[in-house]
Amino acid sequence: MPTPDFSGMLRWPNVPNCYGWLSLDQRGRWRMRGETVSHQGLKDFLNRQYAHDEYGNYFVQNGPQRVFVDLDYTPWILQLTAPDCLETQVGETVGELRGAAIDEEGNLLLEIPVGIALLCDRDLPALLPCLHLANGEVADDDALLAAIEQARAGASALTLVWHEQHLPVRALLRSEIAQGYGFIASPQESPPGDPP
Repeated sequence: MPTPDFSGMLRWPNVPNCYGWLSLDQRGRWRMRGETVSHQGLKDFLNRQYAHDEYGNYFVQNGPQRVFVDLDYTPWILQLTAPDCLETQVGETVGELRGAAIDEEGNLLLEIPVGIALLCDRDLPALLPCLHLANGEVADDDALLAAIEQARAGASALTLVWHEQHLPVRALLRSEIAQGYGFIASPQESPPGDPP
């Protein structure tokens, strides 16, 4: 992922941070005050300047100002851009998966080098043939529903087979994802002297 350009920060050091304006939805779309960003130039800018701080707050660097991002779920959203290619919402190809999980709502989460990512729900049907049962068979709809029920109980018997990798699919609760992966879903302005 390219490093955002923070060079403008030196000229205007006292610009306040911005909260509550920008969000990232579960399909990887940027939203400003609830409205989907459709201007390609603005989307490209947001993608280039997307970063996080040491506290797990995600933001877009806008010159000297940090515009903090409210996350509908995870800081990264994955999409299948080809049958065997995953990309993040900022257009970076994912070359490595480090883990997989399913939550109690049936969302598929993938650990990638930059953090935890949600697979866009539109791409889940295309990735279903990669989910296998313990006996090696491809999971059918009934097996997937059973895995979702197992996730509610804290267990999963699925394996994700992707590019020669066989990743056990852990069961996770959605409410535990942010803390478990160290990110802040809704950054808040801190009192003076406290970390953001």
